[in-house]
Amino acid sequence: MKYQVVTLPAYRAIGLKWEGTFDEIVPDLKNIIEQMKGRASELKEKLNPAVQLGLSYHVVENGFAHYAVYEVGEKQEIPEGMVEIRVPAWTYVKTSHPKGEDVTKTYSDLHQWLFSSDYHVLREDGIKYYDPYMPIKHEYYPVDQDPEDPHFDIYIPLVKK
Repeated sequence: MKYQVVTLPAYRAIGLKWEGTFDEIVPDLKNIIEQMKGRASELKEKLNPAVQLGLSYHVVENGFAHYAVYEVGEKQEIPEGMVEIRVPAWTYVKTSHPKGEDVTKTYSDLHQWLFSSDYHVLREDGIKYYDPYMPIKHEYYPVDQDPEDPHFDIYIPLVKK
């Protein structure tokens, strides 16, 4: 796997939020992601319409909060039932999960890279995270991907050790 350290500017995103435990993921989370795909046309100010973001924050015991969103411009109003999230400018390790590969292995390899790197994962001040290894995970999904055999980019926020 290739790993690249990148800094992304702050951005605004709008979409649907799901929060729950790992036991509730299927089918609840998949339904939220599919609902967002179906409602994407409501966001007229999408900055990258070809990419749906999956922003996960492990702030729930035995689970997480997930935002199925699109990056949008400042003029975009928040449609009914959707939420806004603002992501600050952060430094990330970026890698890709290729089609046809085991996602568990992709994340296991990424964990090994993080462990041996010059970085720690970012933890925002004042927030309790329940995942000590990757408390924040951002995934960038091409909207035309096969949900049964996905490929996507992974961004994990970092700070220098």
